[in-house]
Amino acid sequence: MTFLNKLYIVLLSALLGLMFLSPTNSFAQLDSSTVRNLLEERDDEIKDLLGPKGTEYTQEQRDKLKDIINGIIDYRAMAQQALQATYDTLSTEQRSEFVDLFSTIIRDQSLNKLDIYRADVKYEQINVEDSSATVKTLAQLEKVRTPVSYEMKFNGKNDQWVVTDIIIDDVSTAGSYQRQFQNIIRKKGYDSLLETLRKRAAK
Repeated sequence: MTFLNKLYIVLLSALLGLMFLSPTNSFAQLDSSTVRNLLEERDDEIKDLLGPKGTEYTQEQRDKLKDIINGIIDYRAMAQQALQATYDTLSTEQRSEFVDLFSTIIRDQSLNKLDIYRADVKYEQINVEDSSATVKTLAQLEKVRTPVSYEMKFNGKNDQWVVTDIIIDDVSTAGSYQRQFQNIIRKKGYDSLLETLRKRAAK
């Protein structure tokens, strides 16, 4: 075998290795264990930072909690679902402002009741289909049990799973905002909704 033939085989083997390596990594991320690990790690991080009940938090700790709690939420997907057809009529700048306001409000609200993040979480069912996943859990805090489900999708650009909706006790977070926002848009228009969100985000 000539040197050129050997070189060709080496290069071909390397190329085939790369071709099969990337899909394998991607497929490994599109399974239930990856989704569960992501949510469990997030839950452990939150609990570690929360500490025992009655703990006082610095502003830095509160900001970090907001980052962890909301870090895997796809605000743009939620905002788009909440606005429905109105979203398509907005310019790029208008969409960016809306998503920023929307995310600010959700992030602030996430710290209103920190005790709920101390709940013990049982993973009952995780269904992964292509790049979408539904995770059903049961959160127990003291004697109260609350079913919590997550709708998720795999973001190929960032190679990570993100949450597009949280359903608590059969109530969709994205659906709740959708009803609120659509009601305001029908009665007063989008500009009125935007002004309302600006005031809430500024508090």
